[in-house]
Amino acid sequence: MLRKAASGVSVSATQFFVSGLRAFLRFCFVEGLLQADLSPAGLAVTGRRRSSLPRGISRADAAALLGACDRRSGLGRRDHAVIIVLLRVGLRAREVAGLTLDDIDWRAGELVVRGKGGREDRLPLPADVGAAIASYLRRGRPASARREVFLRARAPYEPIASGTVCSTVRRACRRAAIAEVGAHRLRHTTACEMVQARVPLARIGQVLRHRSLQSTALYARVDRDQLRLLAQPWPQGGAWR
Repeated sequence: MLRKAASGVSVSATQFFVSGLRAFLRFCFVEGLLQADLSPAGLAVTGRRRSSLPRGISRADAAALLGACDRRSGLGRRDHAVIIVLLRVGLRAREVAGLTLDDIDWRAGELVVRGKGGREDRLPLPADVGAAIASYLRRGRPASARREVFLRARAPYEPIASGTVCSTVRRACRRAAIAEVGAHRLRHTTACEMVQARVPLARIGQVLRHRSLQSTALYARVDRDQLRLLAQPWPQGGAWR
């Protein structure tokens, strides 16, 4: 029964099932429905979750996403700026939503990112990202005393929420006729492109603002060409036993 219940579900789901089964068997024994306590028969389930490879999107899909934004309208300029910030700088959705005018140092070409736990980092501001933000500020952003960069397209002109950032990406996917992805996939895209460009992991971690290099090491598995170099050659003439 346990094997049947465990087929097709995750390790954690199986562990929950076993825990419930043991509790049920113990209840039956306490209530006199069973003559012996069979709960120890429900052996603990161990195992590790399989972590999938970080997945970005292709350059063609990234170009299609940006091209799907109608930059003749204010909303289109905002969508274009939001998506290019995600793609090129690797910000999280809530970091994009919280970006303020004071966080942009136009003279130095830098962006101040306020991340988890009150952490602040200064990142280079790519020219195409700066141009997209400037275009939105000049010809798309509603007049407002708010300091947040990205505002709602309709009154009241409040700052957008992180959910709006995510929905912006999904809408652009539908317009571009590509598979829908979330905003975090664009952050993965930034990292994967840096891996392919042979950027050191420590530098990738700085851009993504990881607290631990272990978080960044996950992206090392994306470089399959380098991983193949670590594989041991198959023994010639050996038989598998």
